[in-house]
Amino acid sequence: MGVSFLKEPGIEKSEMIAAWPGIGNIGLIAVDTLRAMVEADQFAEIEPWDFFYPLSVTVKNGELASLDFPASRFYHKRIGEKDLIFFIGEQQPAHEKKGYQLASLVLDVALRYGCQRVYTCGAAVAPIHHTMRPKVWAVPNKTGLLPEVKSYPNTVLLGEIEGRSGQGSVTGLNGLLLGIARARGLDGISLLGEIPVYISQFPTSYPRASKSVVEVLAHHLQLTLDLSNLDNLAGQVDETIEKIYEQIPPEMRQRIDQLKSVGVSGEEAQGPITEDEKRRIVQNVDEFFKKGGKA
Repeated sequence: MGVSFLKEPGIEKSEMIAAWPGIGNIGLIAVDTLRAMVEADQFAEIEPWDFFYPLSVTVKNGELASLDFPASRFYHKRIGEKDLIFFIGEQQPAHEKKGYQLASLVLDVALRYGCQRVYTCGAAVAPIHHTMRPKVWAVPNKTGLLPEVKSYPNTVLLGEIEGRSGQGSVTGLNGLLLGIARARGLDGISLLGEIPVYISQFPTSYPRASKSVVEVLAHHLQLTLDLSNLDNLAGQVDETIEKIYEQIPPEMRQRIDQLKSVGVSGEEAQGPITEDEKRRIVQNVDEFFKKGGKA
């Protein structure tokens, strides 16, 4: 179990941006899009044998030829005076202990190259409508980061969201990496793009939220980016979502449409919609599609 280095990138002080697959693949799409746009080069990868089962097995002439494992790769790019390390994992370990070991290896590499801060990126399941611009929920691992995070565009602190009483959680490796980073003396911030609570039930990506996350990272890095590719991808996904949405009975759509007036602060411009009603919307939509799209 370890890290295989393809080359030494010559980094002394850096920041890391990490992502894995998750709901809507919001974080994964965001980080991989940013990595590709700045043309970061791969320099290392985590050996997969102790963390994952093979995705596929190739047999030639009756003999085992190769095993295809999920990749966990590190990339580097120097932007101005800042060195960036991107970590992109194609899968999260199924067991908690393996997740802790993988996250520790990721931070071993970060600390090897003088990492000062770690960003993790993922999804925030939220009571919003799919036509709304997704906000980004932010979770810093240190109190001293709060003023900076509050200055980010289109961003709200998880602890300040209405109805959460200052509480919240970040699941999976996003939260685990944030906690281990704190224990090892690193600043950490988790950026979670909003996905409508009913869309989170669908097996689809949600690039609208990925764009919101990229915009926050670009603000921090002082980058001007052309995000038209994400806009085009979001447009294609929007068409799919609308086709699914049209299958939902009108009375159910009417209740869902009330989410258009619900902001992340919980303020509502139209009729009230309670937490129980929000849960009922999700349950009704889920049951509707479990029945094959029949009311």
